[in-house]
Amino acid sequence: MTDWNEIYSQRTARAAFLAEHSGDIDSLDTFSDITVNEALVLGLIKQGVKKFFAVFGHGSTDLGEVLRVYQEHSLVRVYNFRSEISASHAAAMMRWKFGEYCAVVTSIGPGALQALSASLVGQSNGLGIYYLFGDETTGQEGPNMQQIPKREQDLYLKLADVMGKGFTIGDPYALAAALKRAWGTTRNPAGEKPFYILLPMNVQSRVMRGYNIRELPGPTIIPKQCCIDEYQFKQAAAVIQNSSRVTVKIGRGAAGVEPAVLKDLVRRCSAVLVHSPHIPGMLAYDDPLNMTVGGSKGSLCGNYAMEHCDTAIIIGARGVCQWDSSGTAWKEVKHVISINSSIEDVLHYNRTTALTGDAAEVVRKLSSLLCEPEETSPWQQDCIARRKSWDEIKQKVYRRERIFDEQWGREVLTQPAAIYTAIGFADAVSAVKIFDAGDVQANGFQAVEDSTSGMTVTDTGASYMGFAVSALAACGAAEKKEYGIAFTGDGSFFMNPQVLIDAVHLGVRAMVIIFDNRRMSAISNLQRAQYGTDFATSDSVLVDYAALADAVSGVRGFFGGTTAAEFRSTLKTAYEHSGLSVIHVPVYFGQDEDGGLGVFGSWNVGNWCEKVEAEKHRIGL
Repeated sequence: MTDWNEIYSQRTARAAFLAEHSGDIDSLDTFSDITVNEALVLGLIKQGVKKFFAVFGHGSTDLGEVLRVYQEHSLVRVYNFRSEISASHAAAMMRWKFGEYCAVVTSIGPGALQALSASLVGQSNGLGIYYLFGDETTGQEGPNMQQIPKREQDLYLKLADVMGKGFTIGDPYALAAALKRAWGTTRNPAGEKPFYILLPMNVQSRVMRGYNIRELPGPTIIPKQCCIDEYQFKQAAAVIQNSSRVTVKIGRGAAGVEPAVLKDLVRRCSAVLVHSPHIPGMLAYDDPLNMTVGGSKGSLCGNYAMEHCDTAIIIGARGVCQWDSSGTAWKEVKHVISINSSIEDVLHYNRTTALTGDAAEVVRKLSSLLCEPEETSPWQQDCIARRKSWDEIKQKVYRRERIFDEQWGREVLTQPAAIYTAIGFADAVSAVKIFDAGDVQANGFQAVEDSTSGMTVTDTGASYMGFAVSALAACGAAEKKEYGIAFTGDGSFFMNPQVLIDAVHLGVRAMVIIFDNRRMSAISNLQRAQYGTDFATSDSVLVDYAALADAVSGVRGFFGGTTAAEFRSTLKTAYEHSGLSVIHVPVYFGQDEDGGLGVFGSWNVGNWCEKVEAEKHRIGL
C-alpha cells in the first residue's frame, strides 16, 4: 500500500524547492514518485498556467489538495467561485482582455456540464482555456453518482469531443500526451480553442513510481504561417485594382493586425472598413472610412458598404449568421478576397481568392503590391456621406432621452440614451466596456465609439446571457488591473448574479449597470416583428436591484435615475466606490422607433427564413 504521508511530504518538499528556484520545473529531480494530479499541476505550470478558477466537489478534492500546497508556496493562485458558468466566463475574459491563460476546475457531472456549456464562449470567440473536469472511475464498478446515467464508457469525453477537443487520462502515463494536445489547441495561432482534460476519480491520486518529470511537455513555440503563393497575392491585387467598390470587413481574427497596417490596406484599396461587433476601434470611430458595424444588426452605413460593394476583403472571420445577414449582405459582390488561418473559414464563400495564414503578415504583404491612391474615390465619398447620415440619426435618437413606458407607468430613459451616456462615462475613465447578450448588446455595439481596439468586449460569438457580469471577476484576478463596466439587461444579470459575492471575494473594483426593461426585449421585439405580438418574454415582477446589491457586504447599489443628467451623476458616484457598484436603470420598451437604434439587416430566423434563404440562393455566394 502507498505510504501517503511520504507522498505528501515529498509534495511539500517539491513545492518548497520550486519556490526557491523560480518555479523552474526542469530543476526538479528527473525521476520522482508523484501522483497524477500533482504531475498535471506541474505540467500546467510549465505551460504558463498558474491561475485556477475552481468550484471544487467530490470529483476534484484531490486536485484541490495539490493546488492548496502549491498555492501555499506561491506557485499557483486558486480562485473559488460559486458557479462553474461564472468561473468559465471569468477565464474567458482573462484570455480575451488580459492575455492570461487559466484553468477552470470542476467536480464530476453537473459541474462539468455547466462549465462545458459556458465554454461555448471560448469556442466561439477563439480563446485558449484549460478545463479540468472530474470524471467517473475507470473500473466500471457501477454507475458513479452525478454522471450521465447510462452504462457506457467515456460519455463526458464524447460530449467534450462534440464541443471541441478533449482527453481522458485513463492511463496515468498518458498525461504527457494530454498536455501536448492541450498546448497545441490552446496556443494554435490558426485559432485558439478550449481544451478539456477529464480526470477519473480513481486515477487522480494514483502514484506514478519513478515518473520522468522531463516527460511533461514545455511551451513549444508554434510559428505563425503565411501564404507563400505569389500567384495568389498577384491575383488578389489584380482583383482589387480592377474593382471600383471595395469593402474590407474584419472579424476577431484581425485583432493582431496593427491598426496602421489595416488602415494602409483600406486606403490603398480605395475601400471603406466595416467591423464585426467583436472588434471596434481598429480604425478610430471618427475615421471617415470607418463604416462601423455591419450585419443583421449592423448600422445603415455598415450594411450599405456590404450590400453595394463589388469586392469584399474579409479578414479573420467565420461568417456567422448575424455577421453577414445570414449570407445575404454581399448582394453585388463579384469577388471575395479572404484572409484567414483556417482553411474552412477562408473557403466560406464562392468566388474567393484565398490568402491563408496570419492576418497581420498577409495584410502587410498584400498592401505592398498595391499603389498609393491619389484621391478619395467616388465609392468612398458615397459611403462617407452614408456614415454622416447615420451619425445624425443616432444623435437624434440620443437627444430624445425619455419616453413614457406602460410597464413602468412613467417616463424613463430610452436604452440608446442610457447606453450612450454610460459609454461616454466609461471612455472618460478608460474603463473596459463588457456587453451582455440581447438588446443591450445590439444597441451597445451600435453606440460604441472606440478610438483604439481592446476597450470593448462583446460576446457575439455565443451571445451567452450573463457573460458580462461574470467576466468582471477577471478584473480582480488579472495581473494588470483595469476597471471594468458590465452593460447588462435584467434578464442577463439574473443568469449569473453570483458576481455580487465573487467580486467581493476576489477584491474586484468594477461596475454593473442593469438596463431594466422588465423583459427579454431582444426576443420581444423579434416576436413582434415576425408575428405582430410578443409572448412569454415579459416580466411582471418588480425588483429593487439597488437594494439587492446593498444586501451583500462590500457591494454598493444605486438607482440610476430617469434622466441622462441624473444617470451621469450616479455613474460618477458609483465609480468612487472601492469595490463593486451596481446601478439600476429603468429603460423604455415599446413601439416608439426612438426606443432603439434599429435593425437594418436580414436574419435567417423564424418566419423570415424562407425569404432570407431565397435571397441567399439568388446571390449564390
